[in-house]
Amino acid sequence: MELFQLTPIQQNLLIASVIGDGEITKITYKNCRRKNNSYREHYGVAQQAYREWKVSLMPELWYLRPNSQSICSRSLPIFTEMYSHFYDVNGAKKVPERLLFLCTQLHFLAVLYMDDGSLSITRSINHRKKLIFLTPHIFLYLQNYPRDQLVLLNNHFKETMNTDFSINKRPDGYGYILRFTSTDKTYKFLKLIEPVTKLCPHMNYKTNWEYRFEFEKSKYEEEYPGYQTLASSSDRHKNYSFEEINTLITLKNEGITDKKIAEILGRTYWSVVYKLSDLRKNGLL
Repeated sequence: MELFQLTPIQQNLLIASVIGDGEITKITYKNCRRKNNSYREHYGVAQQAYREWKVSLMPELWYLRPNSQSICSRSLPIFTEMYSHFYDVNGAKKVPERLLFLCTQLHFLAVLYMDDGSLSITRSINHRKKLIFLTPHIFLYLQNYPRDQLVLLNNHFKETMNTDFSINKRPDGYGYILRFTSTDKTYKFLKLIEPVTKLCPHMNYKTNWEYRFEFEKSKYEEEYPGYQTLASSSDRHKNYSFEEINTLITLKNEGITDKKIAEILGRTYWSVVYKLSDLRKNGLL
């Protein structure tokens, strides 16, 4: 199979792209002389830079058509061979079960998320304390796949990348998507795919929580002057011991970064940020 001639990263990129925004086009029109299928992927203007990055990893197969906002390929045997793995007899998309053994690179998860994922944010406002908490949520909008296909895909994520999504209902498509139900999983997921996503900074709005948080924070500073905006953490409400508080104060006074303090205490970064804010308000720091 010609897919096996690609590098592991290219294999993972291509498979994730077909599952996500891409499609393998099967030429069936009358008098067509093409023997093989080709690849197409349409996108919005705002994602031009992201598609340029994808094409730079697959220059042998893909090229850009900026006027039609699409990634394209020539008609090639590789896409003819791959077609039956991604489409059933009725032409509906399916997860390529027999190719998943190739999908162990972070590029697979990262590209699938950048194609079809979303970093959504909910807010909670405590007007008494003038605090705004922003909570991130990760969604994979794969509602064009039946539930059993999403179970198959999620099992693969669990086995190869130790990432476990929840399957939630949705009113469109086949009625289901993948998502995370805890902030811890969201933060860990973004950290997991960071080695790939940091190479594509144009997608920071959905892959870099620190970047996105600062962007959202600036909006709330205008809307709610005098309020402090913090990111939610699952252990935000877990009490700090006397020893932890003393260690936190000592380390902060020594100029240790919040991220390093979180590592030392075994707490999340945002839990430490919240606790430091609390200590300052109480005059302990």
